[in-house]
Amino acid sequence: MEIKSRVPGKIVELKVAVGDSVKAKDIVVIMEAMKMKQPVPTPEDGVVKEIKANVGDRVNPGSVIMVIE
Repeated sequence: MEIKSRVPGKIVELKVAVGDSVKAKDIVVIMEAMKMKQPVPTPEDGVVKEIKANVGDRVNPGSVIMVIE
């Protein structure tokens, strides 16, 4: 499953690393959008397989931030 940005913004914090296990609704990324910090939760349990964005990256809606399996 891909975790995608819902809004344009900037990645300010990655809360997980590759190989970490996550539970549904865990916050995996903090984005700054519209001058507010937006937490990005994971919709289901899994393991972080790949992180495609770095802290400081600007992302657009639909940009893949990470892959969870």
